Amino acid sequence: MRLGRPAAGGMLAVLLSAGSPGQLLPVRATPQQQGTTQPEIGQLDEHSQILDEDSSPLLQRADELSAQAIELFQQGRYSEAEPLFLDALVIRREQLGDRHLDVATSLHNLAVLYHAQGRYSEAEPLHLEALAIVREQLGERHPHMATSLHRLASLYQAQGRYSEAEPLYLDALAIGHEQLGEHHPDVAISLNSLAELYQDQGRYSEAEPLFLDALVIRREQLGEGHPDVATSLNSLAELFRDQGRYSEAEPLLLEALVIRREQLGEGHPDVATSLNSLARLYQAQGRYSEAESLHLEALAIVREQLGERHPDMATSLNNLAGLYQDQGRYSEAESLHLDALAIRREQLGEGHPDVATSLNSLALLYKAQGRYSEAEPLLLEALAIGHEQLGERHPNVATRLSNLALLYQTQGRYSEAEPLYLNALAIVREQLGERHPSVATSLHNLALLYQTQGRYSEAEPLYLEALAIFREQLGERHPDVATSLNNLASLYLIQGRYSEAEPLYLNALAIFREQLGEGHPSVAISLNHLAGLYEVKGNLPQAIRSLQAGLAIEEQHLELNLATLAEAQRQAYAATLMGSTNSAISLHLQIAPDNPEATKLALTTLLRRKGRLLESGLNSLQVLRQNLTPEAQAMLDQLTAKRQALAALVYNPPTTLTTAQYQAQLMQLEQDANQLEAALARSSARYQAESTPVEIATLQEQIPAHGVLVEYIRYRPYDATNPANSWGAPRYAAYLLFPDGRVEAVDLGEAAAIDAAVNAFSRELRQGALSVSSLTSLEAATRNLQSRIFDPIAPYLTDLEHLLISPDSELNRIPFEALQTEAGGDYLVQRYQISYLNSGRDLLTLDVTEPSTTPALILANPDYDTADSAVPIAQASSTSQPDTRSLGDNRRSIELQDLEFGPLPGTATEAEAIADVLPNATILTEAQASENILKTVAAPRILHIATHGFFLENANPSSPGSRSGLAVVLDENAPTSAPMGVAVENPLLRSGLALAGFNARSSGDEDGVLTALEAANLNLFGTQLVVLSACDTGLGDIANGEGIYGLRRAFTLAGAETQLMSLWLVSDDGTSDLMARYYDKLTSGMGRGEALRETQLEMIREGERYSHPYYWASFILAGDWRPLE
Repeated sequence: MRLGRPAAGGMLAVLLSAGSPGQLLPVRATPQQQGTTQPEIGQLDEHSQILDEDSSPLLQRADELSAQAIELFQQGRYSEAEPLFLDALVIRREQLGDRHLDVATSLHNLAVLYHAQGRYSEAEPLHLEALAIVREQLGERHPHMATSLHRLASLYQAQGRYSEAEPLYLDALAIGHEQLGEHHPDVAISLNSLAELYQDQGRYSEAEPLFLDALVIRREQLGEGHPDVATSLNSLAELFRDQGRYSEAEPLLLEALVIRREQLGEGHPDVATSLNSLARLYQAQGRYSEAESLHLEALAIVREQLGERHPDMATSLNNLAGLYQDQGRYSEAESLHLDALAIRREQLGEGHPDVATSLNSLALLYKAQGRYSEAEPLLLEALAIGHEQLGERHPNVATRLSNLALLYQTQGRYSEAEPLYLNALAIVREQLGERHPSVATSLHNLALLYQTQGRYSEAEPLYLEALAIFREQLGERHPDVATSLNNLASLYLIQGRYSEAEPLYLNALAIFREQLGEGHPSVAISLNHLAGLYEVKGNLPQAIRSLQAGLAIEEQHLELNLATLAEAQRQAYAATLMGSTNSAISLHLQIAPDNPEATKLALTTLLRRKGRLLESGLNSLQVLRQNLTPEAQAMLDQLTAKRQALAALVYNPPTTLTTAQYQAQLMQLEQDANQLEAALARSSARYQAESTPVEIATLQEQIPAHGVLVEYIRYRPYDATNPANSWGAPRYAAYLLFPDGRVEAVDLGEAAAIDAAVNAFSRELRQGALSVSSLTSLEAATRNLQSRIFDPIAPYLTDLEHLLISPDSELNRIPFEALQTEAGGDYLVQRYQISYLNSGRDLLTLDVTEPSTTPALILANPDYDTADSAVPIAQASSTSQPDTRSLGDNRRSIELQDLEFGPLPGTATEAEAIADVLPNATILTEAQASENILKTVAAPRILHIATHGFFLENANPSSPGSRSGLAVVLDENAPTSAPMGVAVENPLLRSGLALAGFNARSSGDEDGVLTALEAANLNLFGTQLVVLSACDTGLGDIANGEGIYGLRRAFTLAGAETQLMSLWLVSDDGTSDLMARYYDKLTSGMGRGEALRETQLEMIREGERYSHPYYWASFILAGDWRPLE
């Protein structure tokens, strides 16, 4: 069964932005790799059995073995077929001698099996021996000699040995002409095969007449409705598709499909072949919905007729995955690619070329998602298989070299990329000829590298040569021509050759729209590039319209992918869109600050993209938990187990593992968890259908009267007038949205200076009221920061009372309340109510809640040495550890040299005081304040946890044998003498809470460590308030546009509406006093935000020691600020 041939040259790299490379090349698989029909194994068997009807029982046994093996082969059960073929060969050699035709039959059959398995070096000598026997027994010009030549040529074609395959095909064709006549059906087979060889070589003008001749013979000799006529129609159509002659290909494919359905039945595998070919044509045209239904129908036929584990099933899965990948439906594509890879490894063996094809396809997907570290080992493995199975000079090896080079180019590893590109170019020139589309692809991608390096004079002639080949071989309207035009235009833009660039951009855009459809990602890229050109030409209206259209297409794909990807994959994918986000903001702030349309576009883009990853993860989990099927429940249980295992491995690593083994286990658990998370997200992806793009008009209605939304953003300015060095140093800006829809925006200056001011302000706040000099330093730091991030927006805040602040990057680390209106003046908390949002998007979901009826839960004063009172936790190591529990004044965070904590008796008093104002609250202290108990709780109305928190630096790898390898970030003044620790990539693993049994943690389920990753798995949908009365619970890794990856993010993902967390360590009595006041006001009916503000104002007014912002500003409230329901 032939499941379809790939496009001749594959996809070109698309320049995503000036100076940055784009898509990888898909592998140019041989027909064999795409599921092409094998040579007919039984053909010589039939001949030999006619000659030997009176054969002995042993020979009859050989015939039976061969027949069974053929059946197994057709089912894709190659490993079971091989011993039967071998046994039949042994019997025939022993009974008939080495030169008998039946021996040739067995040799050919075994060779074809090895061919199918990719064992080419084992297949070739068998074919040669069989060929010699046929030549000796039947003569040079016998028709069976043509069959033997044809099979050997097919093997050489699969290996890319085209110059050796061609004379064999020609010789077989000549024998057919001579012995059977010009119009015999077997001659049509030879013509078709020779045409496919020419097609693989890009010799399209030579291939077409041969395909046409074969079609004429079959129609004449077999009739219009014969299945072989459908085969010829399908082959000719695929040639036209490779050339971009889509309108000519479609009627041929439709005719072939009708014939096969009528003659073979709806469920025949050849019908699946036709469906697949038609689907690939529609896919190339961007007719995705039509293509998908055909791919799915073909897949169902293959599954029913050949079984779930047949190699052709893998091909069908791979084809459907390719469609989803083209649509940007990455999570669905990944699942199919992984299934196809598993089938091929299982059925064909680890070293089969089809395994390499799957590895390459999966790597392309990961590259498209920005998952570069996952893509590289797959490409290296695919390349190694190609070298071993196909040889150093095979065209598929060249393609994989180019893919690896483009990956390195994307990562800025230019010196590693160039020799790979040059090697690939040399191979395709040598193997395919100077005018093959793959040569154009190699030239194009080498030009892209030179352009990225600023080697413009070297890039231009390569682009021009590539464009000429594409036009010549594929036609003027092929998408690869459009890509070539687009990237040549980008080169001209960099060089300031605007009049030459514009017609190329416009032509490329027209081709993309015509061939791929309005919503294709390539259309978005082309529009974004065109916007940059119009910007430098001063045509702002056209620049804004082009960029707006490109961003709208990106929005469609963003919504689709964020709905179904795991967290790490969401991050990687979203990072690929940062260029267009920065372009929209830069166009407004740097070029057109007074243009209303530019203002609207920039703010709309900011509102749609900032905080998007958190929201998508939150929505997926919420829908999942509300619609939990048994299958999803099982996956959720597995995911929880994997995350617990990860936490245990990080915080209690086995002493018996080497560093390499330890890191391997960490990586494997991370990969397992990511795959489960993606699968769970896919199961709840229907929530995306209910999502609509955010509009300013909708959002402004949610802003309180006398309030304003302040969206801070850290961005990189894009200068379209300097394309060679277009990206400037990062800057901050603030966008203000008022209830009446008015928008103001201010560029705040370079991020480096603002980040330094943030660090100084934070450091001085953490010092506390120690001396007059420290107060002076704090005032200076406050004014420095305030002058940079608040004073520029202050003129727009007259008569306002409520600031809805959405910080970005380092601004997430500070309490704005502690800034001052002027030197020595009021704190901002005295002038405004301040509420924190992850993004202005949060305003749209404030009312989408289901308040919990479960009473409040308070965990306090855990017994860090024992959990669940009756079950002491075993010590993780007999090695004595330094005891740090007597250090200092019982602060909430202490110097954690070995991640051990002392008791917090003050929190027990705090818990009792809070319980007095929270009716029916449950209090868990000492051994009962455990991780396991917390994980079983479902959505308490309020969750209050008073314990130590921590955040770990992502240190360098070291031996996992010592707990002291974890470096703990306490505050700016903490000692830095702790040993370097293990590298933990996931930031949600590096922050957490210490619960009962923490000091004696073991590797079991109850280790006393609640990481942020585990906290995200809690069910807090309906929980109105989470209070983490501990140090550093608001810290975590900073992600531009996405807030802090730590406990704050984890509890939001878990479903909590509001979080009250600390930014630095505070003494026991100071925290207890603040909490008691806060809960008293909260339960009296004040809003969650208002209660915190009034508490802070009280502490300031009293003028005692707690009036210093060190005490009252340490806690910030994020989320819904309104009263509890």
